[in-house]
Amino acid sequence: MKEEKIKGSFKGLVPFFIFIGIYLGSGLILQSQGVELAFYQLPAPIAAFAGIVTAFILFKGTINEKFSTFVKGCGHQDIIIMCIIYLLAGAFAGVSKAMGGVDSTVNLGLTYIPAQYIAAGLFIIAGFISTATGTSVGAIVAIAPIAVGLAEKGGLSLPLVLSAVMGGAMFGDNLSIISDTTIAATRTQGVEMKDKFRVNILITAPAAILTIILLVVFGRPEILPEVQNYDFNLIKILPYVFVLAFSLIGMNVFVVLTGGIALSGIIGAVYGDFTLLTFSKEVYNGFVGMNEIFLLSFLTGGLAAMVTKAGGIQWLLEKIQKSIKGPKTAQLGIGALVGLTDMAVANNTVAIIINGSIAKKLCRKYDVDPRKSAAILDIFSCIAQGFIPYGAQMLILVGFAGGKVTPLEVMPLLWYQQLLIASVIISIHIPFADGLMRKKPWVWEAEVEGI
Repeated sequence: MKEEKIKGSFKGLVPFFIFIGIYLGSGLILQSQGVELAFYQLPAPIAAFAGIVTAFILFKGTINEKFSTFVKGCGHQDIIIMCIIYLLAGAFAGVSKAMGGVDSTVNLGLTYIPAQYIAAGLFIIAGFISTATGTSVGAIVAIAPIAVGLAEKGGLSLPLVLSAVMGGAMFGDNLSIISDTTIAATRTQGVEMKDKFRVNILITAPAAILTIILLVVFGRPEILPEVQNYDFNLIKILPYVFVLAFSLIGMNVFVVLTGGIALSGIIGAVYGDFTLLTFSKEVYNGFVGMNEIFLLSFLTGGLAAMVTKAGGIQWLLEKIQKSIKGPKTAQLGIGALVGLTDMAVANNTVAIIINGSIAKKLCRKYDVDPRKSAAILDIFSCIAQGFIPYGAQMLILVGFAGGKVTPLEVMPLLWYQQLLIASVIISIHIPFADGLMRKKPWVWEAEVEGI
């Protein structure tokens, strides 16, 4: 069936501007007034709801038609999957912490990792977990509480440590073959995951290596803590090892997180940390702790669908296409499109899905290898998602800091994202990452005719 042609309209973006303006504006105003926890005074889902109400008022169509579009967006497979991951990740973090897993892991790290290497180590560990599980959110949930504890006990800068966790999580999410972003990028461009990975790794590796070096150089605490042995229990660290190990062998992320919850529960019961009833309460508390992120993702999914149907995303596409002159600007255009879309929808997978078809058309028109465009889609979406202050990753990350850090304090220290955008732009103008792609003619499908 031929897709309905959507006419671009700037008015289609207004609800997103309302949402983002209310959320960021209230936080900035309250912070300037010295209000404690300024960015948490107005719940993000309320700002999103204001954008949704605006969409219902501005957009054409009956109430039932608009509501149908909204519900389809809320029920998009990627939104539902992400929301379930939030719940399971929250439960895993809560149960593991309640039975002493976080404290044991923190103390193990303090005992054996020199303080000057903790920040770099957290980047690498977060990268491994995110690559293994295919989700940056899961990696942040597993590592952020540990990072906060290490920063506080080891005398490290909390914003710097959190930025290291964010960088590692987005590095792994971008490369993981089981990540939703990788699946979306390769499917929309019609390429093999291994081919996209070959291009992707050559672009991300320089940024990751430089980030690790910077974290080693600047991640030293001002005052080195005294060398001492902290109490830890290796058995209580097993749930984290379990999640990492079984993710590395390709087990489904839902099975991995559910298994991690069960293992933490068993260990907690054996050591008398909680009973079956208190275990159940900890699981539920973990669910509740993710309510705001759950609701925000759910509502923005519906809002994104309404904005797309109203032509807001198409308007962005049309504006950017006017500046495209050849293969290099086409690649930059693809990156700008997915990055701007991610800033609007705050979901990197959805941003890729929205822009996948137009990226494929641009590849055909300007002779861009689709394996390169798949990598660019994934990279730019992960850069944007790992940088925006209202994204799920950032909100969860700073949430573990208990109000001691705001997104604006973490953002300037996101060195990996900053270096990655430089690396990908250089790779577009000097195609150093294209060498591993075997040259072959592409057979384009009929549905991508024209732009």
